[in-house]
Amino acid sequence: MRTLRRVRRLARFITFGLVVAAVATELAKPAPERTWQGKVLGVVPYDFRPPTWRRFRDAYWNPDSDHLFSDRVFGVGWAMNLYRAKTLMEDTFGRLMGKKESLSIRMTVRSEGSGKKPDVVITKE
Repeated sequence: MRTLRRVRRLARFITFGLVVAAVATELAKPAPERTWQGKVLGVVPYDFRPPTWRRFRDAYWNPDSDHLFSDRVFGVGWAMNLYRAKTLMEDTFGRLMGKKESLSIRMTVRSEGSGKKPDVVITKE
């Protein structure tokens, strides 16, 4: 329990430090040059512009991107491309469980008076 609390406290401290560093970076620039987006220490992305639906969609559901992580829509850090996560999980599941062969089931129904059971034909496609 103590260790978990310490890890959470450390994560909060690091996050707060990154936000302060990002804001300080922007405030150090002359007003016309402030974009409110960039990277802290050249690694951690930040973006303090008002979010748009397009940026939100591109960050969290982007079928055109092969990256699992992208820049956040607002704040400091990364966002997870959920479409890419879904495809990776599907591929992993398919490799672990094997691919199912699709079956086609056709039933032929005879007239009620014949007294025979209907024929069932199962084919692999």
